[in-house]
Amino acid sequence: MTDSPIFTGAATALITPLNENGIDFETTGRLIDWQIAEGINALVIAGTTGEGSTLTDEEHRELLKFSAERAAGRVPVIAGTGSNDTAYAVELTKFACEAGCDAMLVVTPYYNKATQNGLVKMYNTIADASTKPIIVYNVPSRTGVNIEPSTYLKLAEHPMIKGIKEANGNISKIVETAALVGDRLDIYSGNDDQITPVLAMGGSGIISVLSNIMPKETVSICDAFFAGDVKRSAALQCEYLKLINLLFSEVNPIPVKAAMAAMGWGENYVRLPLTPMEAEHEEKLLAEMRKYSLVK
Repeated sequence: MTDSPIFTGAATALITPLNENGIDFETTGRLIDWQIAEGINALVIAGTTGEGSTLTDEEHRELLKFSAERAAGRVPVIAGTGSNDTAYAVELTKFACEAGCDAMLVVTPYYNKATQNGLVKMYNTIADASTKPIIVYNVPSRTGVNIEPSTYLKLAEHPMIKGIKEANGNISKIVETAALVGDRLDIYSGNDDQITPVLAMGGSGIISVLSNIMPKETVSICDAFFAGDVKRSAALQCEYLKLINLLFSEVNPIPVKAAMAAMGWGENYVRLPLTPMEAEHEEKLLAEMRKYSLVK
């Protein structure tokens, strides 16, 4: 763990409440307040779960500024500013810094991809332009490019690159990364089904989809681990596994948008190419949510 982690515990990769007219800021504000009241440790705005890739530039910037102002320093606000266009990522990062966001989450370039050398140059270019710390986001299932452990070691040399959101799903590679970077980068799980395993490798927490609907419970998985009760952390990880899997039974954020709408958090509205959850999958998700009294 670095000297001053951006956050420790659970950060919600927050949905962006949308409707046919754009962003539903009234619901967004209430959602931010609720998440903080439930004890969440940080919020990620306009990431994958927040449908950042289909927000217009104006919407993206307005959402980041609104969220930083609404959170008002109560928890760190981490801005999704990654792009496959490095120049655009630089400009969005500069804006987010000025808008009061506390850190950046920067995904690897998708579609055009990059070599490992290209990744180092890209991240250093964005980090050079940032006045706030950067979390590198590795999600090869979506981007088609994977960050190798040796590349993380090079990225750790930049003073503004502070953490990793690791969603490659490969525990062996996460162990290798932890062995290489030691306490030079904070490692956050990017997969809700690997919270306790990543914490066991010295991880600092989770950037979570599950915590959209269960913030307090997701935090509790981390809290139990940090309190030394590894068995309880593992038991909670296993208890919520079926719900986690159902939240990923279709492409994220399709299921969590359906779940949040059922809980009263805005409309079940996603932008193309995403489409609303298929009825048979939604039925299974809502049935599992009823077990935890999340919906009636």
